[in-house]
Amino acid sequence: MSNSPIRFTCKPYSGLSLDELYELMVLRQRVFVVEQACAYQDADGRDKDAYHLVGQDEDGRLVAYARLLPGGAPHADRCFIGRIVTHPDYRGKGIGAQLLQQSIEHCQRLFGDARSIWLSAQVHLTDWYGRFGFVPSGKAYLEDGIPHVQLKMKNEK
Repeated sequence: MSNSPIRFTCKPYSGLSLDELYELMVLRQRVFVVEQACAYQDADGRDKDAYHLVGQDEDGRLVAYARLLPGGAPHADRCFIGRIVTHPDYRGKGIGAQLLQQSIEHCQRLFGDARSIWLSAQVHLTDWYGRFGFVPSGKAYLEDGIPHVQLKMKNEK
């Protein structure tokens, strides 16, 4: 495991190689399905409409990932950050913070500053996301058996 800077790249689905797609699906399943013991349909049909932000270490290993989606009807004024994940071996090194900051910047660049940025977070991470300007919007709800809450960027629509 290296302490070198993480290199972030953002690609549409059509720009991903089969190996890149496989790697990001493996990471998502490792964390969201296996580690969190949550059986759910990760391949939800939205990946083709998304931009995929990947963070790699100096050896090219996938260590961080987020999915960026434009909002559709009735939320065309929004964009969404989802599937936010850091490889278990790289946690506690500030990579999650880098990933979220990169996600925000890419959403603004890809979808425009006029769109508000939203995400669905596990309730226990609400304060962590708050450090980046996200505030709860609505009540907590269960998603795949895990308490979540919708968060939006402060001072946005």
